[in-house]
Amino acid sequence: MNNTGPAPSTLFPLPHYERLCFLKNVITRPNIEVGDYTYYDDFEDVRNFEKNVRYHFEFIGDKLRIGKFCSIASGVEFIMNGGNHLTEAVSAYPFAIFGQGWEHAMDGRQYPHRGDTVVGNDVWIGYKTVIMPGVTIGDGAIVAACSVVTRDVPPYTIVGGNPARELRRRFSDTEIETLLEMQWWNWPIERITENVQWLTGPQVNDPQHGS
Repeated sequence: MNNTGPAPSTLFPLPHYERLCFLKNVITRPNIEVGDYTYYDDFEDVRNFEKNVRYHFEFIGDKLRIGKFCSIASGVEFIMNGGNHLTEAVSAYPFAIFGQGWEHAMDGRQYPHRGDTVVGNDVWIGYKTVIMPGVTIGDGAIVAACSVVTRDVPPYTIVGGNPARELRRRFSDTEIETLLEMQWWNWPIERITENVQWLTGPQVNDPQHGS
């Protein structure tokens, strides 16, 4: 019996339940990176995750980076940079992709690129949330179900709505600073195991665990 939690290499960490997986073990695309213990729960098939990362083309070069110990619900979608169109031009129509006389329409121009999409550590993303290109969701943040995230989310902040807006901070500024400095998700798994009761409690500044 493992006394330090399930191994991060486990595909289905809940016995006899194949709709929740440790996500990194089902990822096949080189432009998606996922940390240990992050799980994805899907009502149908956990392999839907990559299907829900939309407009993600290797030739564009953007990455989806997800940290450790995240909780990602069914139906979450990531819109990547391949879905961007021109917004400052006369027309937003992608003429060049059709060729046949239109192939040079984008010569000397490029489509908007907002960079990598980054999800920090210990982030909870609710059911059917949509995350737009180039967004960074900070460590410890929570995104309410059915939200559309169009801008960065600060660490330990709860957001919700369309577009998602800050609802409240989970802790005081001082407590957030302590947690970000602590980075418990990078502790050895033995130390995490020793402190799981503290991790599931409300007390941030416990001197026994805060060093």
